[in-house]
Amino acid sequence: MQVMINFNAAILESSHSPLVVDEISFRGPLAAGQVLLRIFYSGVCGAQINEIDAVKGPDRFLPHLLGHEGIGEVIEVGPSVSTVAQGDMVVMHWMVGDGLQSDPPKFEWRGREVNAGWITTFSEYTVASENRVTRVSTDMLHKYLPLFGCAASTAWGSLVNDGHMRLGDSVVVLGAGGVGLLTVEAARAGGAHPIVVVDRFSDRAEAAQRFGAESVFVSDRPDLEDGIRQVLGSRGCDLVIETTGAKSMIELAYRIAAHGGRAVLVGVPQRDNPASLNTLDLHFGMTLTGSKGGSVNPSIDIPRLVDLAERDIYRVTSIPVSEFCLGDINEGIDGIRNGQTGRMVINMMDS
Repeated sequence: MQVMINFNAAILESSHSPLVVDEISFRGPLAAGQVLLRIFYSGVCGAQINEIDAVKGPDRFLPHLLGHEGIGEVIEVGPSVSTVAQGDMVVMHWMVGDGLQSDPPKFEWRGREVNAGWITTFSEYTVASENRVTRVSTDMLHKYLPLFGCAASTAWGSLVNDGHMRLGDSVVVLGAGGVGLLTVEAARAGGAHPIVVVDRFSDRAEAAQRFGAESVFVSDRPDLEDGIRQVLGSRGCDLVIETTGAKSMIELAYRIAAHGGRAVLVGVPQRDNPASLNTLDLHFGMTLTGSKGGSVNPSIDIPRLVDLAERDIYRVTSIPVSEFCLGDINEGIDGIRNGQTGRMVINMMDS
């Protein structure tokens, strides 16, 4: 079926610059495995900040769309799509789930081609790969549902899948942004004790305490490492989750987890500022793991986590969420950069 649709989107035209909000278009039939979606809400993740700042190196795909967690409705499906149908409500995610992997779509903007990956969500509509959407059935407020596409699933997965958290484990969370705050909540729900949190912003650290952290620290505290060890006591730390990607926090995570603990690195470091680690402790029981989205299976884990949230076991709907319209998306991005507590979401229905 031929698809012709115009809609507004936030475009990364050049690195280290604000996004450009403008009308783009999609023309042509949907390819095998492609799904046309109307987006209700999109989350704004630190990963998009990294893309804007080109922390992994020069961006070869400019101009392109962004965003990888959202909630929306299936408008049309391409050939061979079997896991979702027209009218389904779906969570959009960047980890691979069930279904086909399609070719990435191409969009048009003022006579130029705009690139996109298998999922992008900073727009009123999008064309996604079938294996980047998962059907959900819930009465939960739509503004919270994008979090299951990345933040809430990554937080849970980094603890359970990557960190092998056990009941009663001591957990240190470095960084209390959206993923970090949900990691604290997931650790609480899983019976971790004590939970210690470090963040560079005092407001975010205090928010973590409301979600179950026994002790919180601001990262510029002179005796930070000694303070953490004092809280943990002679038992030490079982599991450290690092969510910032900052060199100093990666190195701190490694030191705290030394002598038999586990450290999981969720945050993406800057390419030109690598951490320096003494690997000796790896020979004596310490484990260091890099996380890719918490190693979740979206098709199985997202519906389960939504159910836990509905039962108030995993209190995702208690996380502070700040709404912005698409035209104000750069303001939401600045909110993340400036340490605003909780998650930023873009309301695509607010014109």
